[in-house]
Amino acid sequence: MWSGDVVVVGGGSAGCAAAVAAARAGARTLLIEATGFLGGTGAAVLDTFYGFYAPGRADRVVGGIGWELCERLFAWDQAFERPNTYGAGTGVTYEPEALKLAWDELTAEPGLQTLLHATVTDVLMEAGRITGVVVETKAGRGRILAQVLVDATGDAELAWRAGAALERPDGEQRVQPLTATFRLGNVDLAATPTKELHRLMREAAAEFGLPRTEGSAHRTVLPNVVHTNMTRVSDVNPLDPWQLSEAEREGRRQVRDYVRFLKERVPGYAEAYLLGVSTRIGVRESRRLVGRYVLTRADVLTARRFPDEIAQCGAPIEDHAAGSSTIWKYVGGAGDPTGSTYGVPYRCLLPREVTGLLVAGRCLSATHDAHASVRSMAQCMAMGQAAGTAAAIAVASGRPPADLDVEVLRDELRKNGALL
Repeated sequence: MWSGDVVVVGGGSAGCAAAVAAARAGARTLLIEATGFLGGTGAAVLDTFYGFYAPGRADRVVGGIGWELCERLFAWDQAFERPNTYGAGTGVTYEPEALKLAWDELTAEPGLQTLLHATVTDVLMEAGRITGVVVETKAGRGRILAQVLVDATGDAELAWRAGAALERPDGEQRVQPLTATFRLGNVDLAATPTKELHRLMREAAAEFGLPRTEGSAHRTVLPNVVHTNMTRVSDVNPLDPWQLSEAEREGRRQVRDYVRFLKERVPGYAEAYLLGVSTRIGVRESRRLVGRYVLTRADVLTARRFPDEIAQCGAPIEDHAAGSSTIWKYVGGAGDPTGSTYGVPYRCLLPREVTGLLVAGRCLSATHDAHASVRSMAQCMAMGQAAGTAAAIAVASGRPPADLDVEVLRDELRKNGALL
């Protein structure tokens, strides 16, 4: 069906950045996405990128392809910067429909093809090396071959199918709750400050059945339209299809309850109306690679730097643990934002057991706590750019990704705008 140099599976923040980077580095590249649009969670669930800035400082800590995307959205008047309520650093709020188009344009690179509505059902292996994938499309089943593959599926689909070591949800391992977001029109957001909104939530939680008593309702590119991140569906294994199906329904039920609460109890929302619910429920955490290095809570809180780092992160540990609130722990270990950053090692993108494979995005190798920081979308794009660049270098050099000269990779990333 197709064969080339690099295949990237997953068209979200990490996957799009990986595919663009690989193609720009000269690799014949294919980007595979199961839905009909690019952008992943960024287009289907959210409307704000976090991680470009560290809390407490004005300069960016992520650049490259991710920031190029933001600049395109700014130029279209489809994005703006805004502060974060909890000190997570300045965010970039964008219009999700514009994001889809921006990724369409950025992925229109020479040597890069995009295959939408294609679901990977299996991987092809030869002596511990991944050589391709099997996909189901509207035209039936097909085989896709490549020298290097990038798993940007979020759920580590390729790594799982290839037999790589993984951390995954089970009966005892906690994962972060899922969230269905929603948008409301005809809102006077200035009528109720965030602290007052949270007080009203706590006051009405039992009456309206609100599982979370904080969260955000923030302005958007569109006038009098707010985007919310409030619902919380806990104790779900997002890899169990039955549990995930019920979580989708529960998320929508919670949207109904939060909308009713907002309209009945919160000034500025009395005449609001529901514009839409996220295309799918937002999954924060599922499978995570156990790679050649596992990023830890101590690495985050001590602001550790690494000789092989391919990105930096200042986002706090943001753990949406089961319950009504969220746990925040800042990089550097201080009680308040310090502007500190830690490094994301290249080894966190490399499986131990499978050659020819890189991961990028939220399925990187990290503990639960470290993952709650490094999963921010700016870092996902930075990891994607690193993985795509590494894949192209591996193809050109004839060496597996694990055997690359990391300084060559880091130099190439810097040349293309990465901030290391």
